[in-house]
Amino acid sequence: MTPEPTRRERTFLEAVRAFLATLEPHKEAKAVLSFETEERFNWHYVPRDRHGLPLKQMNEAQRQAALAVLRAGLSQKGFQKTETIRQLEIVLQAIEKGTGPIRDPDLFYLTVFGAPSEKGVWGLRYEGHHISLHWTVIEGRVIATCPQFLGANPAEVREGAMKGVRALSAEEDLAYLLLNALTPEQKKTAVLSETAPADILTAASRIAAMQEDRGLAYSQMTTPQQGMLMAIIREYAATMPEELARARLERLRKAGLESVKFGWMGGLQRGEPHYYRIQGRTFLIEFDNTQNNANHIHLVWRDFQGDFGRDLLAEHYRRHSHAPGAPHTGG
Repeated sequence: MTPEPTRRERTFLEAVRAFLATLEPHKEAKAVLSFETEERFNWHYVPRDRHGLPLKQMNEAQRQAALAVLRAGLSQKGFQKTETIRQLEIVLQAIEKGTGPIRDPDLFYLTVFGAPSEKGVWGLRYEGHHISLHWTVIEGRVIATCPQFLGANPAEVREGAMKGVRALSAEEDLAYLLLNALTPEQKKTAVLSETAPADILTAASRIAAMQEDRGLAYSQMTTPQQGMLMAIIREYAATMPEELARARLERLRKAGLESVKFGWMGGLQRGEPHYYRIQGRTFLIEFDNTQNNANHIHLVWRDFQGDFGRDLLAEHYRRHSHAPGAPHTGG
C-alpha cells in the first residue's frame, strides 16, 4: 500500500491546483497535457520553444501562483538557484547584445501532465534555458524528481549589476575540495583524462546510459574524503525539499556506497576546462565546465531506472492493470 502523502506533498498538490485555477481555458490548454504523452520525456536545456505555459504569457496572479508551485516543489536553496539561473538570461542579453539566441528570463515554462490529484498518476515539468526539473507523482506521493538539470552561463558573472554571482558555486567548489584532498596515487585513479568532454556525456537522453566504471571508489577514500564526496552528493540532492533529498540519499545507501566512484577529466587548476562525475549502481551525477573559456556550467542528476519515475510507475501499473496507458512506462 502506498504511504499517505506528507504535508509537503499535499502543499505541492494544492499549489499546482491553485495555479491551474488561475488560468483561462486557452492558457490551461497550453499548460496541461496528457500524462501519457511522449512530450513528458522530451526534455532539454538549450534555448528553444517548449510545450507548456511560459511565465511570459502569465498575468501577475498567475505568475505568483507559478512561483508558489516552485517554492512548494523545491527546497529554498533549489528555488533560489533556479531564480538566479533565470536572471542570468539578463546577463547574457547584455553580453551578446542580440547576437545569440533569444535570452529572456520569462521564457521558462510550467507543464502539467495529467490531472493533479491524490489518486492516480500525474507529473510536472519546469523548463527553460539551463533548467529542466521534473516531478512524477503517484497516489499523492512524489516518487521521482529526475532528470534534474541545472546550468549557469556565466558560471561566474564578471561585470555588471550581478558581478560576483555564481549560481552553482557549491557544486564546483566542493568537487575541488575533494580533488585537492586526494593523494597523488589516488589522483592517478580518479583523473580519467587530461581533456574534459565538451558537455555532460548523457546530454538530454531520455534514458541515461551508465558510463565506464572508472574512477576512485568511495571504499578507496579516507573517512574525511568520503565526507567530502557525500557533501557533493548532498548538494545536488538538496535542490529538492529535505524529505525528498533524504529519500534520495537513503536509496543510494541501500544500493551501496562502497562502489560509488568519483572521476575527473580536464585541468586540475581553477579556470581550466574540467568535468567530473559521480556514479553508483543506480545513479549518475555529471558536472561540466568547459564552454565559454570554462565559465559555463552544465550539471545533472540521473537515475538509471528512476528517471521520470519509470521503475515505480511500472510497478504501479502492474498492480493497477486497468489504469489507462498501463503498458507504457516511458523512455
